[in-house]
Amino acid sequence: MPVSVVILAAGQGKRMNSALPKVLQPLAGRPMLAHVLASARALEPAAIHVVYGYGGDVVKAAFPDADVSWVLQKTQLGTGHAVGQALPSIPDDHQVLVLLGDVPLVSKKTLQRLVKDSASSELALLTAVVEDPTGYGRVIRDEHGAVARIVEEKDASDDERRVDEVNTGLIAFAAGPLRRYLASLDNDNAQGEYYLTDVIGLAAADGTKILGTVIQSTTEVLGINDRAQLAVAERTLQREIAQDLMARGVTLADPERLDVRGKLTVGRDVFIDVGAVLEGDVELGDRVRIGAYAVLANTKLGDDCLVHPHCVLSEVIAGQSCEIGPFARLRPGVELASKVKIGSFVEVKKSQIADGSKVNHLTYVGDTTIGRDVNVGAGTITCNYDGANKHRTVIGDRAFIGSGVMLVAPVEVGADATIGAGSTVTKNAPPGELTLERSKQATVPGWKRPKKKPK
Repeated sequence: MPVSVVILAAGQGKRMNSALPKVLQPLAGRPMLAHVLASARALEPAAIHVVYGYGGDVVKAAFPDADVSWVLQKTQLGTGHAVGQALPSIPDDHQVLVLLGDVPLVSKKTLQRLVKDSASSELALLTAVVEDPTGYGRVIRDEHGAVARIVEEKDASDDERRVDEVNTGLIAFAAGPLRRYLASLDNDNAQGEYYLTDVIGLAAADGTKILGTVIQSTTEVLGINDRAQLAVAERTLQREIAQDLMARGVTLADPERLDVRGKLTVGRDVFIDVGAVLEGDVELGDRVRIGAYAVLANTKLGDDCLVHPHCVLSEVIAGQSCEIGPFARLRPGVELASKVKIGSFVEVKKSQIADGSKVNHLTYVGDTTIGRDVNVGAGTITCNYDGANKHRTVIGDRAFIGSGVMLVAPVEVGADATIGAGSTVTKNAPPGELTLERSKQATVPGWKRPKKKPK
């Protein structure tokens, strides 16, 4: 039976205290809704319908290329009303799998089981047994243990509130019967809303076979309504990522102090120290070592690269055996060949550095092409900006740049050239020659340092 997924994502999330719609709150570097969409796509459904409301086009704009059908719930009148907005596009012979945009950790395996349960009956729902059921709808079973209905907490009696089996909000139902039951819903309840959960009672009264499966891992169905729950979900997901990395052979100095906020591809024998943050698409080759508190975003490092602690790399491509940091910043557009060394307190931007070159200390390199086996001395600055435009510096193979040099772009330093320390170079330096630029040193005899007048 074909499956149509309906994701409920219309809520505001007032307890987030944010202008951002709840389903767009970040979780492991992606909007919460992105995780739900990924789980839904894993089932290869016939269609995915996302019911959105609060935030309107902001939610749609966050997924410009998503292969989904967007359904606007103009007024939030409850979960039953929300599902009803999507049903006109779903054929009667489909199964409808309802997911929640604020329940992002559910696994593909669990959803497959829910769909399978629904296929063997007309209705299947996922429940959980929790120590503190406060805030959840309670699952009420009859004397035979069959699901009879779900009662929301605000409408529950004292006895019903003591029930510790709760509704997760995940449900699968044959589309035809679901359409009939939704048409029969009313909003005679404490919140004045049309509850999707009321469908359970209507179906049970008709003698429908209902499979209520208790999930073993309650973390999968963790609902996120505030920042504290978001933090719990973040750490839960990061633990899963850490376990997967270690299973693939990565050594983590402390699995509890790792943040992967995107897609991480790793080779063999990679080591990641505490506090590392990996964002976007990051690729680490064999034997790469990432130091403590380093931040890598959309970066690719070749085999045997070493990133020392407290470095920040963004949109960097590095070849084999490069060494970076500590306290280095590599900005977008940096390409390092093999065996390049970027030292401490060095910033590099939009530059290409060839094999074996070194930029060791306290240096800024921007809009620059550096050849092979070049040595750039401490305190060197490529002066690439004239206040209006950026200009390029080119340094040839085996050049030696002394300490404290200003290279005022556009300028070219020839192969095998040497630039004397302290020089300000404004004209091209010829290959193979020593170029100096220094003012005459002078001493003023008898000069006295100024002193403060006594008070």
